[in-house]
Amino acid sequence: MAERYELKNKEVWDGNMAAAHALRQAQVDVVAAYPITPSTPIVQNYAQFLADGYVDGEFVMVESEHSAMSACVGAAAAGGRVATATSSQGYALMVEVLYQASGMRLPIVMTVVNRALASPLNIHGDHSDLYLGRDAGWIHLIANNPQEAYDLTLCAFRIGEDDRVRLPVTTNQDGFLVSHTAQVVEPLQDEDAYKFVGEYKAKNPMLDTKNPVTYGAQTEEEWHFEHKANQHKALMDSFPVIEEVFKEFEKVSGRKYNLVETYKLDDADVALVLMGSAYETAMLAVDKAREEGIKVGLLMPRVFRPFPYNEVAEKLKGVKAVAALDRSAPMGTTGALYNEVAGALAAKGESAILTNYIYGLGGRDTTVEHILEVIKETNENAKAGKRVTPLQGFINLRGPKLSFN
Repeated sequence: MAERYELKNKEVWDGNMAAAHALRQAQVDVVAAYPITPSTPIVQNYAQFLADGYVDGEFVMVESEHSAMSACVGAAAAGGRVATATSSQGYALMVEVLYQASGMRLPIVMTVVNRALASPLNIHGDHSDLYLGRDAGWIHLIANNPQEAYDLTLCAFRIGEDDRVRLPVTTNQDGFLVSHTAQVVEPLQDEDAYKFVGEYKAKNPMLDTKNPVTYGAQTEEEWHFEHKANQHKALMDSFPVIEEVFKEFEKVSGRKYNLVETYKLDDADVALVLMGSAYETAMLAVDKAREEGIKVGLLMPRVFRPFPYNEVAEKLKGVKAVAALDRSAPMGTTGALYNEVAGALAAKGESAILTNYIYGLGGRDTTVEHILEVIKETNENAKAGKRVTPLQGFINLRGPKLSFN
């Protein structure tokens, strides 16, 4: 039996420590990981908890991130509650096995501390890795600060392990801006956190030798299509489960989460859509813009996969102009978040003027003033009733201004 960790009602944790405590409280059976900046402290802290007797499970140090996810797949298939953490190049090395985990319907929980992908090499935060894995069949939750990193990691276990879902879940937090920024966090006590997460119930475990099962079977044209369709259905059907878990978490914590978060959007003519730590910066920009008479609001998909198209379109209904802000290099097209928002609006027949901004690559600062400029440009589109600004712009880019139409 693990030792009880004495927690204050208010702790000062960065995002990494918050995620590590959530893993500890969930009493994970196996954590397999390989260190990489800026997510290393998650598994480092977890390993310390294990050494100090606060965890009953196993910590497996492997030789690469590919091996880490492979070990997680094996441990989850054997019948254990399993978790890991990674970032950037490590996440990229895992990609092959991410598809294995989701295809085998293994509810692994992974914290991805979002960081730029090389080349050139960069250790700071953007959403390159988040976007890289968006179609690997995992549920993706977005945390904007250490409190949310803690809360959503606990929620991830409940969501992924639900029999109606049985899929792996990723919680995303911005590298350094969340992972290494200490803030006040109000944790649940250990017994309350574990009661919320619940005891792990293995499904079709390989170690149940009386009921043999196969994982990783080969399916060609006869059954591959059906398998993937069912996997997609499980993702799309997970919305009500996610909402149920969020409601249950609100009961035990007092903190409310939604599929889509908004700020001052009800009467807005202009809206910005973005994810991650910049959302809180944008809240300050919205307050300033409203003082100047611009009716602007914010929207953030709390759940990036499955993407909540209906909720996004409903929240943006009647908005005249929308700017979608992507924290990843689009490489030859508009940004991924822009494309999701465009699809959501088009599917519901909404005709808001939509533009795309690229920001914060490699950890580049994005300030209130930068976002205020985006608000003012988007407001020009709303007033004109058509796009009078470029389709795609770059925020706080050195050198000549860059934009595309």
